[in-house]
Amino acid sequence: MYSKVVESIIENKLIVIVRGVEKEKILPLAQAMYDGGIRLLEVTYDASKKISDAETAENIRILTEHFKDKMFIGAGTVLTEEQVELTHKAGGCFIISPNTDKTVIEKTRELGMVSMPGAVTPTEIQLAHTLGASFVKLFPAGDLGPGYVKAVKAPLSHIMLTAVGGINDANIPDYMKAGVSGFGVGTNIVDKKMLAAGDYDGIRELAKRYVAVIG
Repeated sequence: MYSKVVESIIENKLIVIVRGVEKEKILPLAQAMYDGGIRLLEVTYDASKKISDAETAENIRILTEHFKDKMFIGAGTVLTEEQVELTHKAGGCFIISPNTDKTVIEKTRELGMVSMPGAVTPTEIQLAHTLGASFVKLFPAGDLGPGYVKAVKAPLSHIMLTAVGGINDANIPDYMKAGVSGFGVGTNIVDKKMLAAGDYDGIRELAKRYVAVIG
């Protein structure tokens, strides 16, 4: 499974970030994105704990059981080993964090899941890689720009980077040229107004637009 997820990230490039979506909307939302060509979906934990970790894990379970191997489901904003374990038990297959945490990376790899910690500087990026990261999430990528990615990739060409934060269909091509291996996209696809209105057809069309940009 590990190698299949890595291959899917490299091939499909887009990981859609789903944050704070109610249980009753999670399946129709995910189906709309799947119909639009999305094959990787991240359900984020809530660091404020307004939404419990158990609720987030339950949404991951619902998605993994429904889509099985048609769509890879993982977790985002993972800050603890306990969240890694909850995700694994729910059937999730990748772990994404905003930071580089040794214990989170090691637990993720121990459980056979893809690890994608967040980093900014060359020192942080190399450290994440040394600790076992499968990919390193450059965050917030939109504030850094494609030029920063190109500069970092020159000495760190052995590390696969994903770009998250401020990513849209207009700047994706520039980041791809700079050497990015994948992207995390949130509300630019999971449009809050469309979701509130139940406009899943609109969300499907947004997904299609982003998939077309990736080519």
